[in-house]
Amino acid sequence: MSEFYALVPAAGSGSRMGGELPKQYLPLAGVPMIHHALARLCDCADIDTVFVVLAPDDGFFARYDWRMFGDKLQPLYCGGATRAESVLNGLMAAELEPDDWVLVHDAARPCLGEAQLAKLIDELRDDEVGGILAVPVADTLKRGDGAGRITITEPRDGLWQAQTPQMFRTGLLLQALQTAPDVTDEASAVESLGLHPKLVASASTNFKVTYSQDMQLAELLLRERQGEA
Repeated sequence: MSEFYALVPAAGSGSRMGGELPKQYLPLAGVPMIHHALARLCDCADIDTVFVVLAPDDGFFARYDWRMFGDKLQPLYCGGATRAESVLNGLMAAELEPDDWVLVHDAARPCLGEAQLAKLIDELRDDEVGGILAVPVADTLKRGDGAGRITITEPRDGLWQAQTPQMFRTGLLLQALQTAPDVTDEASAVESLGLHPKLVASASTNFKVTYSQDMQLAELLLRERQGEA
């Protein structure tokens, strides 16, 4: 019987956010940002182990208390220079079975909902390929030139904005990342094999914190959830 595992690549520096701390360790609703992603995954009964892939010289993770997650959280100090390299290194270090499912989730998506995670697992557990959380593109899309002028309006029909977790069989994902090492997400690697991952409808609240203003919105959402708990 296949098991479910989660992997969180967290070896980056998050340079667009500025500051001395890597983005994943910036304080958010009383804890480092990465805590929220790890907590959601560790709270999921379907997931056996949550691997967090850190840079070999990461000096921040050990500063925090992770004992509330017990042995379910396992740090791996084998991160690479890119997301794809970190995920590939983490999968090889975790030594999972080829048929095991792995859910790759961004450390900088702190607002993943319990229902979204459950929906992803339920819709994909018997899927032949796997898939991702995503939302249909709602805004009008403009393509610009080097001078900041619009060159064309792009049709948005059928366009989706990719999110995480992205869920695939370990063996398939390993093959895909070894074949296409320069991709920016796992689905792109799987697509390079000629396969078609499933789109599982998510919500815009599962956004990626990229710029400083995103922190304010994430703080509001997380504080609201804490107040409802």
